[in-house]
Amino acid sequence: MDFQWSVIIESLPPLVQGAKLTLYITVMGLIGGMIIGFLLGLMRAYGNPLLHLIASVYIELVRGTPIVVQVMFIYFALPVLIGVRVDPLAAAIASIVVNSGAYIAEIVRGSFQSVAKGLHEAGLALGMPEWQVLTSVVGPVAFRRMIPPLGNQFIVSLKDTSLFIVIGVGELTRQGQEIMASNFRAVEIWTAVALFYLLMIGVLSAVLRLIEKRMHIL
Repeated sequence: MDFQWSVIIESLPPLVQGAKLTLYITVMGLIGGMIIGFLLGLMRAYGNPLLHLIASVYIELVRGTPIVVQVMFIYFALPVLIGVRVDPLAAAIASIVVNSGAYIAEIVRGSFQSVAKGLHEAGLALGMPEWQVLTSVVGPVAFRRMIPPLGNQFIVSLKDTSLFIVIGVGELTRQGQEIMASNFRAVEIWTAVALFYLLMIGVLSAVLRLIEKRMHIL
């Protein structure tokens, strides 16, 4: 079978729309995931036993189940429990929030706990309150160390959006499937979809490398 570039060109508008929705889900989900991740990470690193337990249970539950199961629970099971229908797009974003939040929490915890205890103790010895020590002394060092693993998590979350095809979200993979079902040109369509993912992840990787270079992270 000959490879027809014209098929890809004709399919660009819906694929571009799918890519835009993929980026939207990723960005919105990661914003929520960062908030949850930082909160749970600090709870696990510096919280009292109760806060540590709450964070640990959440992290282990999320990391112990696939994201596709999580999104199907949110979309299919949660409405049964709360009696309210969940929009597919909202379910997709919520899944990224829930899933990335658990992994980001471990990144935050590990980064903060990797900072030498002497730095933390020095801040307290100067009479600084705990919150100020974490934000002004330990925080900047920990943040530099969490940039590379956070970048990896961002890439993983972007690729995880392809799994939301199971609930009918019109992201990039779903668009590719619908186009392929209408013209049966699987080689061209899935090549185009792969190129879109490579482009998005390539740009994200380049931005992350630039940030690491600016912050002198080896």
